[in-house]
Amino acid sequence: MTATYLDPADGACFPLDRPLWRSPTSGGPLSIPPGPGIGPEAIRRDLRSIWRYAAALPLEIAAPVSLGEGMTPLVPGRLGGGSVAFKLEWFNPTGSFKDRGAAVMLSYLRAMGVPAILEDSSGNGGAAIAAYGAAAGVRVRILTPATTQPAKIAQMRAFGAEVQLVPGPRDASEAEAIRQSEETFYASHNWQAFFLQGTKLLAYELWEEHDFAAPDNIVIPVGAGSNVLGCDLGFSELLRAGRIARLPRIFCAQPENCAPIHAAFTAGGTTPVAITPQPTIAEGASIRAPVRLGPVLDALRRSGGGTIAVPEAGIVQAVRDLAARGLYAEPTSALAAAAAERLIAENRIGPDERTVVLLTGSGLKATAFMTAEFAG
Repeated sequence: MTATYLDPADGACFPLDRPLWRSPTSGGPLSIPPGPGIGPEAIRRDLRSIWRYAAALPLEIAAPVSLGEGMTPLVPGRLGGGSVAFKLEWFNPTGSFKDRGAAVMLSYLRAMGVPAILEDSSGNGGAAIAAYGAAAGVRVRILTPATTQPAKIAQMRAFGAEVQLVPGPRDASEAEAIRQSEETFYASHNWQAFFLQGTKLLAYELWEEHDFAAPDNIVIPVGAGSNVLGCDLGFSELLRAGRIARLPRIFCAQPENCAPIHAAFTAGGTTPVAITPQPTIAEGASIRAPVRLGPVLDALRRSGGGTIAVPEAGIVQAVRDLAARGLYAEPTSALAAAAAERLIAENRIGPDERTVVLLTGSGLKATAFMTAEFAG
């Protein structure tokens, strides 16, 4: 069966040989349905990057754009009396997990002949797309909140991207990007389906690292939910292929000050629940209205997982606790450690289960916060 874009709203399908960021019919986000999955024999063991799992992608990309993303360390540790493994995603080239999605998305868009792209981001996504745009020879403009950490803005500009600072909350940047999409292709990491094809390869990497089995639990710091959707997509493919016996439980960690996914999950529905966002130090997870809220909720429930909302003090304590063991995580990333500790303490995760805690971004991305917090 030939892979296509799928509009979940109306069931319409569109060929992958035309780059799309939203459905031409409903205007909503597109997905790419799960593929058949692959086995160990399909892994390119000569490659040390996400491209060792390229056979799991929906189409062949002859000349992928790669900076060596993926194959990040999995470090054993303990939280709240339980065993965990910290997945250090800041070992990706630009310092965050977003490089996985950016690599696949830019590879696809370059292959489709897209010369210039537009993105909105509070930092890590913009840095990743700026870097892979530079590697691909594609012009990049990033729209980012004016309050974004200076280190992240500097990183985007260092890669040659044009950066436009947008006043107001995070979703103001998205609204402005959508307005500008009439002129430049909108390669949003939240809207573009091929970004999720990159994040799904994390599932294949964790599968290989767990001796070709699924971990019991994955705890993820979540803003828009691309890692939740990627892990759900990848592990669903592996389950379909008969390569794993069950899906891992996925747990979503959000800041209490901006937790729309937690609110909707707790309410038991699939539609947004009204929240009043407050500023949070976990700026990468501060997204008031995730565009793929329904699919994220479905993925969490399908896995048997759940959500945790972490107060600001808990995020700060998690940053400090991780640093005390040599792990320099930005506040958004530390959400996952705070959540995992609570989940274990509340017996929602067993102390001997195989639990992966995704540390998605480096403390170097939040130098202003880290400098103030550890000033002495």
